Formats: sequence, structure tokens, C-alpha cells
Amino acid sequence: MSTQPLLQRTATKRIALPIRVEPKVSFANERTFLSWLHFTVVLGGLAVGLLNFGDKVPCSPAPFAQEDPMAIMIYALYTYHWRAASIRRGGRGPYDDRVGPTVLCIALLLAVVINFILRFTQPGST
Repeated sequence: MSTQPLLQRTATKRIALPIRVEPKVSFANERTFLSWLHFTVVLGGLAVGLLNFGDKVPCSPAPFAQEDPMAIMIYALYTYHWRAASIRRGGRGPYDDRVGPTVLCIALLLAVVINFILRFTQPGST
């Protein structure tokens, strides 16, 4: 028999236990993805409305407003697949998204600023 205590002998062993991921994590990932898609559809509808019913000034930044939803859709799809793969592998996270909302806010702010600049700098537009 060994002279070492039992706990000291097993302290160097690593025991691999499977990590159980709750199903609600996958559902939350899908719900977040659908929320992002809903927002991009609304944003795309606003861009089409600017193109169809606006005067010359709103039509200028409308292509930017159309490219934003498409880029956000692609980013949301990438993020959804990344999170789903990480959940399937049993990763512990974090699954939060720090880049997407920041880029979205900057892109929308840029579109609004361009619209205001064009509205107040063109002659006869006020």
C-alpha cells in the first residue's frame, strides 16, 4: 500500500465529465437570430420606402440603408451558426455579441447623419 493519503494521490488526475447544455440555450440562440432578421426586414422596408416615396434628398443615402440590412442579415447568420456549433460542442460560452449591435448603431447613425447633411445643405430642400 502507498504511504500517500488518498486525496493527495487523486489530485493530479483529471476527470472528464460531459457538460450538459440546456435546450433553452439553443432556443434562445434561434430566438435571437429571428429577432435580428425581423429587425433587418423592418430596416429594409424603410430603405425601400425611402427609395420609392422620398424626394431627391432621401434617395441619396437609400443605397446605404439597403446595404445595411443585407450586411446585418449575413452577420446574424454567421453569429447564429457560430453559437449553434459552440453549443453543440458543449462550450461554456460566452455567447454574447459585442460587435454586432455596436456596428449596427454606427451604421444607422451614419445613414441618419448623411440624410440630415444632405437635407440641410442642398438648396431649396428646407
